[in-house]
Amino acid sequence: MWVSFLLVFMIIGILVYFYQLSNGLVVTNMTNQVSWGFYISNFTFLVGVAAAAIMLAVPAYIFDRKDIKDVVLMGDTMAVTAVAMAIMFVVVDLGRPDRIWHLIPAIGKFHFPESLLAWDVVVLNGYILLNLAISSYILYQHYHGREPKRSRYFPIVLIAIFWAISIHTVTAFLYSSNSGRPMWNNAMLAPRFIASAFASGPAIMALGLQIIRGMTNYPVSQSVINHLAIVTSIALQVTLFFIGAEIFTEFYNEGEHAASARYLFLGLHGHTALTPWIWTAIALLLLAMTIFMIHRTRKNPVFMNIAFIFTVIGIWIEKGMGLVIPGFVPTPIGEIYEYAPSIAEIMITLGIWAFGLLFFTVMAKAALPIQCRYMQKNSDPPHPEACTAFKPD
Repeated sequence: MWVSFLLVFMIIGILVYFYQLSNGLVVTNMTNQVSWGFYISNFTFLVGVAAAAIMLAVPAYIFDRKDIKDVVLMGDTMAVTAVAMAIMFVVVDLGRPDRIWHLIPAIGKFHFPESLLAWDVVVLNGYILLNLAISSYILYQHYHGREPKRSRYFPIVLIAIFWAISIHTVTAFLYSSNSGRPMWNNAMLAPRFIASAFASGPAIMALGLQIIRGMTNYPVSQSVINHLAIVTSIALQVTLFFIGAEIFTEFYNEGEHAASARYLFLGLHGHTALTPWIWTAIALLLLAMTIFMIHRTRKNPVFMNIAFIFTVIGIWIEKGMGLVIPGFVPTPIGEIYEYAPSIAEIMITLGIWAFGLLFFTVMAKAALPIQCRYMQKNSDPPHPEACTAFKPD
């Protein structure tokens, strides 16, 4: 039922995308004034989700925490899924994706290292390869009933940890290098991106791991969820501090450079389309932070999961409606175009999210039996240490 549900949205998304290919980006609500919209908003959010995989990798591989090491492959799987979806959002944002061949070295010109977009191509594809290499090696060894050799995968883990920071840093630099867009052109953007990524990513991972624990015998310890809750709490505090610092800077001595911020937070010349969105996001993030900061509510499964959901929604809005779109409004010549995604953009976006969820489902379906030692080479009965021994209450 789950796969069929996702396939319906995938098919609708593919059909609408063919419609977009046939008619061009005119079927979207993007214009010369707002040339990045719903697609790039989701791309920016997902890059942050992928980068946050290190919140499981560091304690699992560096500090050798057994409870987190049991589930770290699911974090890697989520990271691979997020990057794959992010790349798909870039592809659908292109009016002529068939021209990607121009990026292929020797055939076209990659424009590396002078182009920041080329850097983004390198870091995103490199991150996918690193995480796939780690996961594939560990699963292969477990399938053959062997313990993975630390000397073989640990150097790749270290590279992947630093690489994770780079993917969201390069994404931030894509924005902050635009000197004609004052809202983006500030040095705080990269730290703000990293902080928000370490809030939304662990929140999604915690929700996903709890679903996996509820539907399978995979040994997801509650200590892992508690760890992710604490990480999310700290990252939320830093994120909200950064947002507050930017609001102060923009409005204390307000000038023309603050027009985009005014449009976002207070409205500009009667245009207030984004104002309810950003204040809703801030309210959700404040509520989530409050729940996480109070020990009793953070330990309560219901309140904790509500806080995780608020965090994901709040950061998703803040990274899209609160960052990408207002950076274009007003234009350098003072035009105000209020953007909202078209039906075509929404359906294609839902199709990509459905693809990502299906992709993760398939990879998890393959990895779980190996990790639980139900499926091993030359082993018909379940391994004596199979996940049934760790079945949660």
